[in-house]
Amino acid sequence: MDLNELDLNEIGDWPAAAKAVVIALLCGLVGFGWYHFVTSGQIEQLERAEQKEQELRQGFERKQHQAANLEAYRRQLAMMEESFGAMLRQLPDQTEVASLLVDVSQTGLAAGLEFERFEPAAEITRDFYAELPIRVRVTGRYHEFARFISGLAALPRIVTVHDIEISRGDDPGDASAQGTAMTLGAIVKTYRYLDDLAP
Repeated sequence: MDLNELDLNEIGDWPAAAKAVVIALLCGLVGFGWYHFVTSGQIEQLERAEQKEQELRQGFERKQHQAANLEAYRRQLAMMEESFGAMLRQLPDQTEVASLLVDVSQTGLAAGLEFERFEPAAEITRDFYAELPIRVRVTGRYHEFARFISGLAALPRIVTVHDIEISRGDDPGDASAQGTAMTLGAIVKTYRYLDDLAP
């Protein structure tokens, strides 16, 4: 049968094969329209919901882990606060700074060093503390330098040493660096807490 002979007004009289083709085309159009206008949006919503579920699950697991360790975190925080308080107490207040400068000087003398320079510089203010740099230049031997640094570390207050420069003394012919008089230049820093944060 020729397609030109098919009359749309008499679809009921069409051969079964033609009817099947038309029904298949209509079903395909309806299916495509349904997928395009309904199902594809639902699939996107489902994917977004699955992604959100995954994010929520990960967030829940994180929070569950934090909640399980909450007591340990509290203990750690208490220990950190106690440690911070102890360190803060190691910073001298304004009245103790002078005695601390004397301690630094006496530590060098006790180690057998000779001071060529002991020059406290201007105070540098930080967030909750102030730095008090002291430029020092001492002469002595290697082991005396070591005793000096060790003595500074043993002081009851926080003292740090920066920008260390060691140079040979007047006897460059002596091959033993431990026996040669040397010069050590450094910046020794001590710290004090600012008055408004004093414990």
